[in-house]
Amino acid sequence: MNKTSTSEDSALLEEGQHLRVCIQGYAGAFHEIAAKHCFQEQTIDVVPAHTFDDLVQKIEQQEEVDLGLMAIENTLAGSLMHNYKLLNKSKLTITGEVFLRIKQNLMVLPGQKLEDLKEVHSHPIAIAQCREFFSHHPHIQLVETVDTALSARNIKENQSKDIGAIASTLAAEYYELDIIAAGIETNKKNHTRFLVLERTDKVQEQTEVEKVSLCFAVDHQPGSLYKVLAVLAAYNVSLTKIQSTPIIGRPWEYRFFVDFIMEGNVSNDQAIQAIEPLTKELKVLGKYAKGQHFEY
Repeated sequence: MNKTSTSEDSALLEEGQHLRVCIQGYAGAFHEIAAKHCFQEQTIDVVPAHTFDDLVQKIEQQEEVDLGLMAIENTLAGSLMHNYKLLNKSKLTITGEVFLRIKQNLMVLPGQKLEDLKEVHSHPIAIAQCREFFSHHPHIQLVETVDTALSARNIKENQSKDIGAIASTLAAEYYELDIIAAGIETNKKNHTRFLVLERTDKVQEQTEVEKVSLCFAVDHQPGSLYKVLAVLAAYNVSLTKIQSTPIIGRPWEYRFFVDFIMEGNVSNDQAIQAIEPLTKELKVLGKYAKGQHFEY
């Protein structure tokens, strides 16, 4: 299985059994495309979740799912801060990641043209990625929805002749829509990182660990964060991500989410143990192999 780095849990499935992957969104969503790449050597059944909160709940309760795939950051829109908070509060562990080049497309019912449109519907992040394109078409109102693919499906089901959707080519294929403008994202280096999530008590020991994700708080004193980063640097750690979020109820205090890769001979466990005395509420979110990058 080309799992781009998950635990061995799915490898334990009986022969012929499908891997049930929960995604935020519906058939044709970019989450589905990422899942197909991530688990390309296995047959998967995609289980939709309406929101990211629903996704986390389904995985935690194992409601007809084995694991889940959740977007965590985009090169244009930045980090999905709500998802970081969900991850910290959840009973889930990161067991892998995958990167997908996102190409946004404007789609309509067959026969419709750009000048026919009054509205275009899509997820807020997809809309944000395409605002420059629509600045040249001010007659179109942009309407935010919960999902790109669901926006496309609604056009099909409602036969909406004056509404378009921003979604993937897979969604256009599923819902028999015409793409009237392809690749309308402003920046062509538009990538999204997705995390593979499994319930913590179901995670098997990883055979290949290259990357570590963790979160922590520090004392509200000058130099507290610097001391943590200095220790990580001394252990030859390569930081690939650092993100701060306010701690609710504790004004001007922050929780830091960090991803790092070990570059030296010291183990990741040794690096984590070294910073533990300098942090508060340290939580290891996952240890996994580096994810692969895919074009779609």
